[in-house]
Amino acid sequence: MTKRFNITGSCVPKRHYMVNIESKLKKIKRLVDNEAYFTINRGRQYGKTTTLSILSTYLADEYTVISLSFEALGSVSFVDEATFCQQFLSILEDRLNQVGLLDESGIEKNEVGSFLDLNRHITKLCENKKIVLMIDEVDKASNFQVFLGFLNTLRSKFIDRANNQGATFHSVILAGVYDIKNIKFKMVQDGSHRLNDAEVEQNSPWNIAERFNVDMSFSIVEIMSMLEAYEADHQTDMDIEVIATEIHSFTNGYPVLVSIICRYIDEELDANWSTESVAEAVRRLVRETDNELFKSLSQNLERNEKVRNLLYDVLVLGTIRSFTISNPTVDLTYRYGYIQDVRDRVKVANKIFEMIIGNYFISKAEDHPENVTNNGLVNEVTRGNQFNMALCLERFSLHWKEIYSSKDAKFLERQCRLIFLTYLKPILNGSGFYFIESALTDDRRMDVVVVFNGQRFVLELKIWKGLLYNEEGVEQLLGYMEKIHEDRGYLLTFDFRQEPELIEPTWRSENGKEIFEVRI
Repeated sequence: MTKRFNITGSCVPKRHYMVNIESKLKKIKRLVDNEAYFTINRGRQYGKTTTLSILSTYLADEYTVISLSFEALGSVSFVDEATFCQQFLSILEDRLNQVGLLDESGIEKNEVGSFLDLNRHITKLCENKKIVLMIDEVDKASNFQVFLGFLNTLRSKFIDRANNQGATFHSVILAGVYDIKNIKFKMVQDGSHRLNDAEVEQNSPWNIAERFNVDMSFSIVEIMSMLEAYEADHQTDMDIEVIATEIHSFTNGYPVLVSIICRYIDEELDANWSTESVAEAVRRLVRETDNELFKSLSQNLERNEKVRNLLYDVLVLGTIRSFTISNPTVDLTYRYGYIQDVRDRVKVANKIFEMIIGNYFISKAEDHPENVTNNGLVNEVTRGNQFNMALCLERFSLHWKEIYSSKDAKFLERQCRLIFLTYLKPILNGSGFYFIESALTDDRRMDVVVVFNGQRFVLELKIWKGLLYNEEGVEQLLGYMEKIHEDRGYLLTFDFRQEPELIEPTWRSENGKEIFEVRI
């Protein structure tokens, strides 16, 4: 069977090209060796299931690994305490029997009707054994009261072992999107758990968990390891480091996004491993209509106003938000995989998510007729399949004067960047894309990079705060142009003073580079 890049389900080394995660496995094994109970919390399609599968083999020489998924159990297993305990013990019995570690007497599952019974059976089954319990898709059980009872049983056994009061699992690994430490809080918010007078909402049934700080994203070196395996099979003469770096620049190592880009290049772009092909793969990726990860992202934006507002603040308004994990909204958005911590500031996790989230907000803004771009302009700006950024900005300046000049300045100052992006997107018309380079230290400016048919344009959006600040913006734009090796850049300044000094759109030369400046 020919190997391919996998984008669904668990990856299998014999069938799929995979990164070398040896360094991650070593870090996880240290936790297991130390008898830790912990949770792998990462966003959807972040490689959790694949990691557990490979880890199971990695630990097999030293431990008996019992692996199950709550998704496979189904909701019927969580109907009541007795049903769950019997189902869970059946799985334990099967796994131990497979490796010859089950006592001949087996388990009288019909006699198990409560978590107290389960507690006693766990003691018996784990006596003089080093059993590692792995449970994937724990989120599937997070709406069931029984799940809280199960977590409390594991916690109780963990504490008893510390006090030499009975055997239990050597290590327990839970995997899911949500932080199990806050599972009760989630259930209260969802309405699936009602607190009694003695309970505290944030009292965790999983406060015994060790911190899991293994970086599950793929580094450039790890992406290179996957491409090296591919290159050994296909001899394409790709520049592996350059391609891995380019893929990482768009995905920040989000596992499934890395694999999708690679699969596009391999299967749909004639295995042309170039930076241009990476850009084309990204263009196709952000236009996918059946991508489950993107569907989930949009659904979470629709359902959770606080998550939506956080991402809007950071991405569209350029607001500087502290990355404080004790803030439940920041914590949840991070667990989803949508943001990252950059110098203690919230930043969208990767450029592809920036595009998907940006497109979501643009689609909302398009509900207003004044934000619709006419087809004549699209044809004019993209004539000859070449994007004319200077003309795009000039036409936007006229559009702004016609539609927005009489509107409230405070409203426009908040919305100006979204208005421009809403204007820009239909001009790109699926033939190109943009991404945002957040400043993190300055909420008055935003760098936008437009990619269209192999062309790349660097654009800075600024709000006027004085001549000196404007010139600093020019220097910042020049620095970014230098960083990505572009000789031309574009500066769009929004001036909200009562009597602004407007200038005609013009080219200016700075340090051997050209900048086209438009002020509105």
